[in-house]
Amino acid sequence: MKKYFTCILLALIGVLSFRSISVAQDNDRQLAAVILHNDSLFWQAYNTCDVTNMMTYFSDDIQFYHDKGGITNGKPALAQSFEKGVCSNRDSFTLRREAIDSSIKVFPLRKDGVIYGAILTGAHLFYVQEKGKKERAEGLAKFTHLWLKENGSWKMTRVLSYDHGPAPYINKRKALTLPADVLQSYTGKYKGTQTAAAYIKADASSLLLQIGEKKFLLYAEKENLFFSKERDLTFEFLKEGNKVVKLVVRERDEIAEELQRDNNMP
Repeated sequence: MKKYFTCILLALIGVLSFRSISVAQDNDRQLAAVILHNDSLFWQAYNTCDVTNMMTYFSDDIQFYHDKGGITNGKPALAQSFEKGVCSNRDSFTLRREAIDSSIKVFPLRKDGVIYGAILTGAHLFYVQEKGKKERAEGLAKFTHLWLKENGSWKMTRVLSYDHGPAPYINKRKALTLPADVLQSYTGKYKGTQTAAAYIKADASSLLLQIGEKKFLLYAEKENLFFSKERDLTFEFLKEGNKVVKLVVRERDEIAEELQRDNNMP
């Protein structure tokens, strides 16, 4: 009989433990949903430079640590930094933030089993839009935000913005396969004001650009337009009649250099 009651007691403890874990997991999911929702609203305000709305998500004693811009203490100073910085000239320049969803994590903070805060971490990209130009991915950074509940509302109390660097280039162009004779028609030596000698050679399905010891593969997007998969560079071959006379190199759709073909070469 004693053994029987021991088994029942262990089973009951197991059920209670399972329920406790299940409740904690539900609480964690609910917390993550609330934090991510508030975070999304904050960044909506950021992307439109609604500084007044942005400030509602910070505590009065906010501390903002930036690996390039130093420390900003308090809401008035933080609001001023936005107004005089990224939001100062929206007619000619805008900045848009986009989270890298796969990097976002929420970590609950507890005391005596009760949630009192959360840490939100992740990485995000920043896109620049200059007047008259296409939007481009300019920077990549990591962030850590400490959210605490104040008088029933969640507020960011500490912000770490760090590991800033250039945005990785993501090629979205699709390569075509061109006939060998078309590829061969672009081969030769090209000269520009910045590049004394650039050589184009034909590969099996692409072109090879060689400048000094450096070599770059160029892939066809159109019959006379090629691109690099490593950087936002395009290479357009221009003809006069049936003869290729010029190579126009563009970076982010802006002309970086024009190279004349040396048609004296065989």
